[in-house]
Amino acid sequence: MTTTVAGCAGAVAWAEAERRMLEDGWARLPGLLSASECAEVVALYADDRRFRSRVDMARHRFGLGEYRYFDHPLPPPVAELREALYAPLAEIANRWAGLLGDRTRFPAGLDDFLALCHRKGQRRPTPLMLRYETGGHNTLHQDVYGEVTFPLQVVIGLSAPGEDYTGGELVVVEQRPRSQARATAITLARGEGVLIATREKPARGARGHYRASLRHGVSTVTSGTRSTLGIIFHDAP
Repeated sequence: MTTTVAGCAGAVAWAEAERRMLEDGWARLPGLLSASECAEVVALYADDRRFRSRVDMARHRFGLGEYRYFDHPLPPPVAELREALYAPLAEIANRWAGLLGDRTRFPAGLDDFLALCHRKGQRRPTPLMLRYETGGHNTLHQDVYGEVTFPLQVVIGLSAPGEDYTGGELVVVEQRPRSQARATAITLARGEGVLIATREKPARGARGHYRASLRHGVSTVTSGTRSTLGIIFHDAP
């Protein structure tokens, strides 16, 4: 497979993405994969050798559908996306830490960050593919696995809404202290990424920034099959 994901990630308007993240808790990252690249990634789902585990959502009361975590070595487009997206996101993550008065700082490169995960016993890769058939959905959750957590992650649409499936919007819910929760439903174009917060983001208040909690899920797929790729940067224990 040939891919231009590094170039696509470099073309993202990161300042605008960060602004949207601070305001809304999510931001679009258009054109990360072409239609043919999406099809090639979807085809990997049938190859058991590519994955370390499979999760039946209904069995764990996570929803209805399934997902599979990739094993080492990650397929080239997944590995390239993870590496290309990490560097600009680490800069955002460090600015967020400053806004929140957090002393945590993330290394500039993915290899150094993964080395930190490994020192904490987090060695299992976390990029994953998710698949939903008609009636499938995913309950609200946060992808937190261990002591080391990267505050941002990316969901990439691999199917074409309106053609391959209907329904199945990505749902992001923001909860601010002493306020009602705000939910946003996002339709993912094929090849488009959506940047979301893993657990929380800075929100501006009268006395500076505070932590707003976020969760995400997937609304019910009303027809067809919906496939997505999740790029999570911290490894799991």
